[in-house]
Amino acid sequence: MDSPPHDSSQDPQPGLPAVQVVHEEASREPILTLPFALTAYILLLAVIHLRVLLPPELENWTIDVFGFIPKRYDSSLLNLQIPGGTGAKVWSFVTYSLLHANLTHLGFNVLWLLPFGSALARRFGAVRFFLFLAVTAAAGALAHLVTHEHAVAPMIGASASVSGAMAAAIRFAFVRGSFLSFNRSDADTAARVPALPLSRALRDGRVVGFLAVWFGVNIIFGVGAIGIDSETTSVAWQAHIGGFFAGLLLFTLFDPVPRARNDAADASSQDVSDRI
Repeated sequence: MDSPPHDSSQDPQPGLPAVQVVHEEASREPILTLPFALTAYILLLAVIHLRVLLPPELENWTIDVFGFIPKRYDSSLLNLQIPGGTGAKVWSFVTYSLLHANLTHLGFNVLWLLPFGSALARRFGAVRFFLFLAVTAAAGALAHLVTHEHAVAPMIGASASVSGAMAAAIRFAFVRGSFLSFNRSDADTAARVPALPLSRALRDGRVVGFLAVWFGVNIIFGVGAIGIDSETTSVAWQAHIGGFFAGLLLFTLFDPVPRARNDAADASSQDVSDRI
């Protein structure tokens, strides 16, 4: 058979190496693409936030029913009537994390979730990712309950889950080829590098530095999950820490990527060794 006519207009530009043409085509790809699981989660938060359009009494009822109120669990106040009943004692451990006080509150949590949550969603897949967010939210609520057992103000916000995602991500973020590495790979590959064992990660100066800054910012300033009463608004930094520790310690239970050996982790974490 004769070959089809050759269309020279489809050839790479004369004199340009093929790799350069490929590079130019790749550069047209979007700079930031979000995995489906993270996009769905952000959309869910945005849709739920439309509750602010409800009449004030209905919006307050929604916060009372789905926000986390430590006073629900105070057995000494049997006559205290809090909307939601027994069911709210269960679901509010997670549902509080889907509510936000205002657009600034929501936007800040989403902003922090974009880099860390994106890597984690790619690594875990949708089911593991959503379960992980729920578990870290519950851990944050538990930490808040232990430290605020008589609080009446509802706590809301995704900050405990965001903190958990950040903690989980640093288990692999600094490994060669990952998203905080000097030798970063493409997004999917960067999200699936073998994670450092926790003992090894805690000996990495970059991880320790990240932990120091994170704890300092949360304790001194604090941002995220807050009370609703404008006169008693406060930062629930203990919930952030609860979610963070849960993400750091429980990461292995959710991670589908095989662990790196200690010697392999030591070698892979040295980003600049080949530049010296």
